[in-house]
Amino acid sequence: MNLVQPKRIGMVCRGEDEDVLVLKRLIECLDKRVEVILDEEIAYKLKKPGMKIEEMDVDFLICIGGDGTILRVLHSLKSPIPVLGINMGAIGFLAEVQPENAVSTLSGLLGGFEMERRERLSVEVKGEMEKMPYAMNEVVVITPKPGKMLHLAIFVDDDELERLRADGVIFATPTGSTAYAMSAGGPIVDPEVNAAIIVPIAPFKLSARPTVVDISREISLDLMGMKDAELVIDGQFYREIGKEDRISITRGEPAFFVKIRDKHFLKLQDKLRSEEEK
Repeated sequence: MNLVQPKRIGMVCRGEDEDVLVLKRLIECLDKRVEVILDEEIAYKLKKPGMKIEEMDVDFLICIGGDGTILRVLHSLKSPIPVLGINMGAIGFLAEVQPENAVSTLSGLLGGFEMERRERLSVEVKGEMEKMPYAMNEVVVITPKPGKMLHLAIFVDDDELERLRADGVIFATPTGSTAYAMSAGGPIVDPEVNAAIIVPIAPFKLSARPTVVDISREISLDLMGMKDAELVIDGQFYREIGKEDRISITRGEPAFFVKIRDKHFLKLQDKLRSEEEK
């Protein structure tokens, strides 16, 4: 077991009052023990020096907020810096640490921490040079007009998997299998599995079902017919795609998280149960 002992820790905060209180407690905990680098937006609010997320060179990065905060940070990073999420959101599948445990958890990590690798997906529109962010949770191709279905063809390594009409389709990572894909009827997949999950959204076809494929294979989608669609990555990045465009989805660069506990399915049960009890 190789532990990394942190010397520089970055911090990103959503900026709401309760989040800032947690941030201040963590800064106080780390005072004179390691160097703290603040995201420039929250640094401005606190009247402290700060740095853009993409310019940070730190051992790990603390994200105080919900899963959306973590996804935005992962899209901004230029290199794979490990992330630790403090959950100030609703469920927080990516943000593992509850705010009341933030100081004690961080103190324990100062002696050394392990990293956990998570697969991401790379997406491109064939024939275009635009660089899009890697998908931590999912890539979604969806109709921009509710009630108007798309006509789609899905291929795996150039072999046709499915041709259907639907509101759209989700291409998820195992990490993202507990996000939009789960809501659309997809399976929950262990993050240790090297897979991509294909989940049609409201398909007009009885035989259309979620499919799990090896993440090393290329998945392609052809947008057929005369309707445009919207491509969404992790609910953060949006762009239009035109009729007759082909989307290619392949294995992307992995993301890394600070490892807190091994029991993924126990954590999953806790998260889902807490949501049901609300």
